[in-house]
Amino acid sequence: MVRPFVNWSGSLAFTPAGYAEPTTEEEVRELVLRARESGTTLRPIGSGHSSSPLVRTDDGTLVSLDRLAGVIDQVDECATAWAGTRLKALGEGLYEAGLAMDNLGDVDYQSIAGATATGTHGTGLGFGNLSTQVTGVRLVTGTGEVLEISAEHNADLLPAARLSLGVLGVVTQLTLDVQPRYELRRRSWCAPIEWTLDHLAELQHTNRNMDFYWYPRSDLAQIRTMNRADEVAEGEQWTARQVLEADPSAEVRELEIGPTHRTIPQNRELRFEEIEYMIPSEAFPACFAEVRRRILRRHRRTVAWRVLVRTIAADDIWLSNAYGRLTTTIACLQNTSLPYEDYFRDMESVFRHYGGRPHWGKKHWLTARELRPLLPRWDDFQAVRRRLDPDGVFLTPYLARLLGES
Repeated sequence: MVRPFVNWSGSLAFTPAGYAEPTTEEEVRELVLRARESGTTLRPIGSGHSSSPLVRTDDGTLVSLDRLAGVIDQVDECATAWAGTRLKALGEGLYEAGLAMDNLGDVDYQSIAGATATGTHGTGLGFGNLSTQVTGVRLVTGTGEVLEISAEHNADLLPAARLSLGVLGVVTQLTLDVQPRYELRRRSWCAPIEWTLDHLAELQHTNRNMDFYWYPRSDLAQIRTMNRADEVAEGEQWTARQVLEADPSAEVRELEIGPTHRTIPQNRELRFEEIEYMIPSEAFPACFAEVRRRILRRHRRTVAWRVLVRTIAADDIWLSNAYGRLTTTIACLQNTSLPYEDYFRDMESVFRHYGGRPHWGKKHWLTARELRPLLPRWDDFQAVRRRLDPDGVFLTPYLARLLGES
């Protein structure tokens, strides 16, 4: 039965020509072979959290992986899960096995395949995006071949497969590098934005995880830190002292202590649109200053949401927006009931000026012409894509423009 697709924020809505919910890898393979034979497209979807049109296929078939879900097994500190497993369920499954992921993003609504395919990330100088935790990928290529990709099998494909936008094949299983479970202590407080920026480097280096929201209407920042509950973090002692010196009325709140999968993600009842760019960390101060200046002068009256700043460690994944450089991210959020495009396009011009790379799963207006110079291994990824999907089974019109393919 064909059904309309609407993403999490509501900004992407369409009705595909076909819809499928395979329950086995063989069913996935049959779908790929039929699409290849008929010359139609096939698009795997995760939870629909992304707001970019990566999954849009009006004339093709959407493939939901919701019925390919669950933790399959775990050996030592590696765990294998079906691609459709939601992050919340994955966290609970790992926790029951005494394990945990190294880091997570701000939401747990996504599937593990969708989150890693788009470069979802959390925060912390020592942590890459979620794709860096992927050690193995099992997928069905555009020719119907079932391919194992890991350090032991087809290792040359791993830098492409860990973050692939879903254009190399339908991922059915992912193997993740995990660790023994542990608990985090999460704290937050508000401070003047000037104080936050002045002390940002120290906050980042003395806490396991640190990020902040800037609220344009109040010009305040909400600082959030997380540290292991079984360790006394230098940053926590320093933070309490510095905050009180800066503002004696400030209150450092201990929100919760718990396992990573319950502490890091936050509940998101209100829906929003978002643009996020990954900025070279050395360019962040100048970039954020211009973002702040423009918002205060041009957009303050219409911006009802906040600006989120996080960090990501450098990696060697070809389409990763943190490829080869320590990265600081700036995300602008806007309530779904309010206009966003003029605001986001203005911010995008600032981000691009400072060498930013767009988040694949969020709003942006770049195509291959602008993206290719930003990602040094762009051509290598394209060569792998053409090898694994020579007939363009996974290449929708939007993806063709994004990747520069006719």
